[in-house]
This record gives sequence, structure tokens and C-alpha cells, in this order.
Amino acid sequence: MATLALAKFGPQLLWDPPQRVASWAAVAVNLAVGVGWIVAFTRFLHALDELQRKIMQDTLAVTLGVGWVVGFSYVVANTAGLVARDVDIAALPVLMGVVFVIAFFVGKIRYR
Repeated sequence: MATLALAKFGPQLLWDPPQRVASWAAVAVNLAVGVGWIVAFTRFLHALDELQRKIMQDTLAVTLGVGWVVGFSYVVANTAGLVARDVDIAALPVLMGVVFVIAFFVGKIRYR
């Protein structure tokens, strides 16, 4: 989150007037940290036993599905002029986080 905050707020708060090189460097650092997170999460998944991996796989599938369906539905509704006001994009990861937690606990109960 720190690298994302640096990439987002750095051009306005830390380096004024905006410097493109510093902004691109902050974005590159954020991207590198994101790739590192993906690698670490993949290693975590490989370290789980089969049942935990199955629960996590089901959870991730539901979360991704909800994110895609809701995200694209919002884009289509917004393009068609059906949305009265813009919704902050941060609502989508929050929704996906809530869905992840619920799906994880449902999986834990289901495979008990």
C-alpha cells in the first residue's frame, strides 16, 4: 500500500512541480512490489495442503467471478447512462474483499 500511495500521491505532494521520471519510477516500484506479492502468494498456495488449496481455489474463483461480473456490469451501465452518479473505483476491491472473506468461511464450513 505504501508504494501505491507513493505512486498516487507523490506527484501532488512530494515532488512539485510534477516530475515525470519520479512518477514513472514510483509506478515501476509499485509494479515490482505487486509482482513480488503475486510470487509470494503463489508460493503460499503451493505450501497449503490439498483441502486448504481447494478451499482457496474455490474462494478465489468466486471472488474473481464477482469482480468481473460486477465490474463489467457497472461499466456497461455507466456507458448506457444508467448510473446516476459515478462510483469510486475503490468500491470494487472492497466488494471483492468482502466476497473473499464470505466465500472463504463458507468453504471452511462446507469442507468441515
